[in-house]
Amino acid sequence: MSPLPHDTTSGSGSASAPAPLSVSAPVYASPYRLEDDEGPQTLAELRAALADIDPAELTAFDARLDAARFGTGHRTVITQARQLVAMRTRPEVREAIRASLAGETELMTVEDLFAELDKGGAAS
Repeated sequence: MSPLPHDTTSGSGSASAPAPLSVSAPVYASPYRLEDDEGPQTLAELRAALADIDPAELTAFDARLDAARFGTGHRTVITQARQLVAMRTRPEVREAIRASLAGETELMTVEDLFAELDKGGAAS
């Protein structure tokens, strides 16, 4: 049986450590939401970002991904890993979480919520 792409224990020599993520600090739309086009866009980029954070995070991610069922299971594991990368690498996300936990943030009114949702281009 051939090793998985991220498996470096087989000794086959074909698998290598992911290249470090060398992307300049991107500008994100919001510290409260991770859009699909923000952050790592491929499994290779996600693995590289996790390895930069902590090699143990990459090992844990690979184990969760290997154990997940196709579909919702994989989406959940990947989404959680992307959120972890955002929390560990984006100071504005950490600040938003800190302020929320400290009760220093103002809650959005219902009117503001609907106005924000309308900006999303929902069809009428």
